[in-house]
Formats: sequence, C-alpha cells, structure tokens
Amino acid sequence: MSIAARLADLGVTLPDAPAPAANYVPFVQIGDIVYVSGQISNGADGLITGKLGADMEVEAGAAAAQTCAISLLAQVKAACGGDIDRLVRVVKLTGFVNSTADFTQQPQVINGASDFLVEALGDAGRHSRSAVSAASLPLGVAVEIEGIFQIK
Repeated sequence: MSIAARLADLGVTLPDAPAPAANYVPFVQIGDIVYVSGQISNGADGLITGKLGADMEVEAGAAAAQTCAISLLAQVKAACGGDIDRLVRVVKLTGFVNSTADFTQQPQVINGASDFLVEALGDAGRHSRSAVSAASLPLGVAVEIEGIFQIK
C-alpha cells in the first residue's frame, strides 16, 4: 500500500508545507537525504501551546507531537515534488518538549510523533530519536520536532 493510501486510511490529509518563520529554509536535500527544519505543534485551531509539567498533560503533549510529525511529512512531500511515495524511511527525529525543570516524560511526549510515523509508514517509519526538554520554545508551543529522511 502506498504512503498516500495509508495516510488516507488514517484520515490524514497532509497540509501544504508550512513556510519558514525566519531566515532559514524548511528543508535541505543532500543526495537521497532530506533534513527538515523543526516543525512546531500546530493544529486545526492554530498553535498548540503549553508547558508539560505545568499546564499540559502528557497525552496532550503527545497529540501536539503528532501534529509536528504531520508537518514533517508535509515538508518531505514538498521536497519530493509533491510525491510522498518517494519517501524511503524516517532516519532520525529530534524532539524538543517545552517543559518544567522537573518534567521527565519527554520520551512519552515525542512518542506521539514516533507512534504516528510507524502507524502511517510501517517499518519505514521506525527511526532513531532524541527527546529533550526545553525551558521554552518559539511562540510558546508545546513541542518542536526536526527530522532526517531518506527519499528516492
């Protein structure tokens, strides 16, 4: 089954790739590797803001991380000239969680992205990963995730 079909089965329509918010490019391709800039948590109602360990629960953080993964795939689709089925695999994610100093469940938050990518892509969605805390993130968002992808 194609990636586009799997996403459709999950009820996911990839949005247009978000434009960069500052002086950087949304992705860089070197050979068959695409490096995607950090994508912030953004849902249908706008930015998903909050601080884990203060005013946001882990489940809500995981849902925010999933929106980051969808934006990452939108950037990969743009890098592939609109054909998401050129994606070979997710290589690595680096997830940043806006959290309090004593919050220790960063991996469970970033699982929202990892679990979604495996569900949507199967084995091609399995990846290496880092999940770290941040004292704050741009615009007060709950999660930001960058990624490295292999394409054909």
